[in-house]
Formats: sequence, C-alpha cells, structure tokens
Amino acid sequence: MANPHGLRGSTLEALINLSLDRYREDGLCLVQKIPTPITPVNIEQESRHITLAYFDAKSTVDYIGAVQGIPVCFDAKECKVDTVPLHNVHEHQVRFMEDFEKQDGVAFILLMFTSRDECYYVPFRDLKTYWDRAEAGGRKSFTYEELDKSYLVEPGEGNPVPFLKMLQKDLDERGQKT
Repeated sequence: MANPHGLRGSTLEALINLSLDRYREDGLCLVQKIPTPITPVNIEQESRHITLAYFDAKSTVDYIGAVQGIPVCFDAKECKVDTVPLHNVHEHQVRFMEDFEKQDGVAFILLMFTSRDECYYVPFRDLKTYWDRAEAGGRKSFTYEELDKSYLVEPGEGNPVPFLKMLQKDLDERGQKT
C-alpha cells in the first residue's frame, strides 16, 4: 500500500533524524524536527489517542536549528521520478526560507530521488531560481538534470544523510566559514 499523503517523505525524515542524532552526539549541531500544529477533533477516551485532527496552521519548514553557531532551516522532500513538482514546496515555506536567509541563516532542501536512491542538498538560491521561473510563467517543476550534482549527499561515516559537508560547500560558495 502506498504511503498516505501526510506520510510522504517520512522515510527520508527518519534517516535525517538518525543523522541529526549522530551529529548532536558528536557536538556538531542542534537541529530539531518541527511538528506540524494540529487540533484534535476525536480522541479515543480509553487510550487517549487522537483518531481525527486537522492542521491548525501552515507550518514553516521541517527542521530548524544551529550548526556550530550558524542558524539553519530546511525541508525534506522525496520524489519518485526525475521531475520535482514545485507544488510540493509551498509558498509559505519559500517565504519563510527567504526571510530566514535575510537574517543570515542558511536555508536548503534535502531532496531524495527514491528511484535513484540519491539525496541532494538543494541550496535555497537554487530553489528560489526554480520558484521564480514558475512564478514568471515558466515550468512549474525542476528536473534531476538541473540539479548541481556536486551537492550529492552520500551516506557514510555511519551517517545515512551526512549533509554537513554540503552545508560547508554552500557556505564556502557564499564566502562564509563554519
């Protein structure tokens, strides 16, 4: 059975959470998953489990924290095919990431192509280029071919999504250092 709509990306998020735990244990970063706020509608009295709820408000991004003093925020996205629809990234998320970067933070997306078993760090500047193109009437998606392949996040060092090397690459390209 396919994942319900609300669980898309949960495999990547589980791997990211493992990586974040490892990084935290090593003292390299403190980044947390941000829960989406909900309002319960039905609660099973005996077990006190929520059986029906609705989303309170638009969330920002999936993760927020700091890497050695640098504020970071990012979202996790999974895609089964080589074309990434921009409707998978919401306008409020793009605006939040844009505002976050204006405050000297670093925003990005970790994007998993499940059919290829490849994960990429997509710097916000690249996402914004794709977004602006769509807003101007162009493609409403971006492709695997368009991605900067030098931002491939390769599992290693006992870490399933070791994205800190790509964050450092992003910072180097901006002229910053961790």
